[in-house]
Amino acid sequence: MPAQSSRNPSSSASEPPVREQRADARHNRARLLQAAREAYTLNGTDVPSSTIARRAGVGAATLYRHFPTRGSLIAAAFSEQFAECVAALDEALRDDDPWRGLCSVLAKVCRMQAEDRGFSAAFLDESPDDPDLHRERARAEAGLAQLVERAKNTGHLRKDFDPSDVTLLLLANSGVVGQSPEVSLAASRRLLAFFLQSCRTTDGAPSLPPPAPLRLDDVYGPPRRTD
Repeated sequence: MPAQSSRNPSSSASEPPVREQRADARHNRARLLQAAREAYTLNGTDVPSSTIARRAGVGAATLYRHFPTRGSLIAAAFSEQFAECVAALDEALRDDDPWRGLCSVLAKVCRMQAEDRGFSAAFLDESPDDPDLHRERARAEAGLAQLVERAKNTGHLRKDFDPSDVTLLLLANSGVVGQSPEVSLAASRRLLAFFLQSCRTTDGAPSLPPPAPLRLDDVYGPPRRTD
């Protein structure tokens, strides 16, 4: 009678337990996300993925196993900030005073932009390989347009204001990113104050030139592939 084959091949003895493998995977993912946040905050989202892998102390294969695309890594690295920004817009839309809501969400986004250049680029950059970012940005544009229209109807926001003017603000605000945190925040607050003051309805104010055909993703344009 032939001997029965073992149910546990000898090769399995050298393999780590499943729980250990899962713990290693979670640890590597956490290290990659931390390295990505740090690199993006300092240098924006053009940092090559290979640089992030080295910074995390893992191989490129490990990075791509967790994050197959650049967009998926960016989305995961800034998931909390994305949620915070979307929540700010939702809160502004629920405000009984649309002008106050508009001022509030612009202050929030400008502050986040000044504090973290990585998040600024991640939220506004075009990331076609990440559908979640694309959907969130599209929802933000739709919500912003709705908020602008409501603020106009209250009489506080000038009638020739266009939602694309918010992109002009963010383009200007991105210019303060990269300074020291204190300087960036102070400059951002002052810039926003000037912007909001110029947006309020004023009798006799001259009309603005036609709006520029800008979208939120035009602030940074299509991402440059650096891997």
